[in-house]
Amino acid sequence: MNQAMQIALHADAPSPDLTAEERLYDRLIGSWSVRAVDYLEDGSRWENTGEWHFGYVLEGRAVQDVWILPRRSQRSCDSPAEFNRYGTSIRSFHPTQRRWEVTWINPVSGARDVLVARRVGDDIVQEGQSADGSLNRWVFTDIKPDSARWYGETSTDGGQSWKLGAEFFMTRIASPET
Repeated sequence: MNQAMQIALHADAPSPDLTAEERLYDRLIGSWSVRAVDYLEDGSRWENTGEWHFGYVLEGRAVQDVWILPRRSQRSCDSPAEFNRYGTSIRSFHPTQRRWEVTWINPVSGARDVLVARRVGDDIVQEGQSADGSLNRWVFTDIKPDSARWYGETSTDGGQSWKLGAEFFMTRIASPET
């Protein structure tokens, strides 16, 4: 990315248009080391470590992240495509609907998810629907200054039951790797 684009995209702080209650993602801004656990259909699990970087963009009206698994220092052309995540989410605040809308894209796998986010107690709950009609729910929970947990669930029965698909245990890092 050229420097002019980086400067135009980056914002140092959230927009003053957002109320304190609407600043849903403030606690996640920064860089994180992540231990990932994917739960497979056969009952086994796949674990790896990754990195996640969050920042304000677009005059502070959006939060963008870059989610990388495996972390850059562990990546190779042999990384299994199934668990290869190098993508980005744009979380933008819709000014008339007064809600956060999330778009995740992973060019490695072709994944694209659209979700709506809301605060539930101290958690951030992001919900959407897959192309196959199943419901997705991604939740940031146990958010502390230096740690958090993020998990993803899927429902194929309209939300009556949920199946855990992945958990990510986040630890804040002071200096991201480059």
